[in-house]
Amino acid sequence: MLDKKLKRKRRAIKTRVKIKQIGLERLCVNRTARHLYVQLISSAEVSDKVLASASTLVNDFNLKENQKGGNEEAGRVRNNLQSATKLGGQIAKKALALGISRVAFDRSGFKYHGRIKALADAAREAGLNF
Repeated sequence: MLDKKLKRKRRAIKTRVKIKQIGLERLCVNRTARHLYVQLISSAEVSDKVLASASTLVNDFNLKENQKGGNEEAGRVRNNLQSATKLGGQIAKKALALGISRVAFDRSGFKYHGRIKALADAAREAGLNF
């Protein structure tokens, strides 16, 4: 029986192989219990480079109004749907500033549900095409 983490990693590998064949830049999402991390990675076959990144961990994200509970450290926010929505808009703005409007959405094997879906929908509304 495969454990949960191994199943997710297998799904991620299959998705990345398909994205590599397409040749688009990929919008890669990583989710933890506390934070979301998003990277825009180039489609070069020789070396993948991070073109832009955003996360809920960075101090300039400034989403203190979305916190539920008062025990968060300074500059950090909780990982919820509102912060995922703002993060999707932020990475879309960075991608459009680089001249990238079409990307492949790499959810790293996570289910397309909850925070991952909110981030993707916000990025689409801000102008990215998946």
